[in-house]
Amino acid sequence: MSDNLYTYGIIDDEDITLDADGVAGATDIYTVSYRSLAAVVSDIDTTDPDRTDPAVEAHNDVLQQIIEYDGGRTVVPMSFGMAFKNARTLKGVLRGARPALRSALNDIEGTVELGVKVLTSDEDALAETAVQSEITDMLNSVSINETENDLFSDRLILNKSYLVDREERSAFDDAIDDVKEEYGEHVTVQYTGPWPPYNFVDIHIGAEQQHGGR
Repeated sequence: MSDNLYTYGIIDDEDITLDADGVAGATDIYTVSYRSLAAVVSDIDTTDPDRTDPAVEAHNDVLQQIIEYDGGRTVVPMSFGMAFKNARTLKGVLRGARPALRSALNDIEGTVELGVKVLTSDEDALAETAVQSEITDMLNSVSINETENDLFSDRLILNKSYLVDREERSAFDDAIDDVKEEYGEHVTVQYTGPWPPYNFVDIHIGAEQQHGGR
């Protein structure tokens, strides 16, 4: 069996095992601990896994299971492809990044990321700037933070990721329903998640700069 370890994310120190379909066909997901941290990993036969659609989907599916595990866990997600040659190397990386990881876990404790896209169905139907402002105010009132994402379509008037407390998830859901009820004749709302807070962590892992992204 290979000693190589593929890493999905970092949680508070806890012994967790998952029976899940991981990257490169892994079926056993487990944790490697270092002091107050634990890396969620699976065995892999390479330190440079191919970035394929199924592999990325498996990476995201494992993270999804972690945030839903036994009532929910806070996780600093790793970008796809973080693999180490053995547990000792991984623990060395955790040692170097521990202050940043500890701070990130504290910052996102008890939260999830939710994605919202709002598209106009009729460009002449309403004043886009006013609607953007009103919808933003509605969602900001039930979220902790937000990030702006690209408006990659002329019809797209809002594309944001929101950091939301787990306990406020139902309130955010209600706010989305209110947006649909008030503006549904003129806009389409695409609501996704919960995700690990990819867009709300930005830390160094070894020599790599880890940025959020799916």
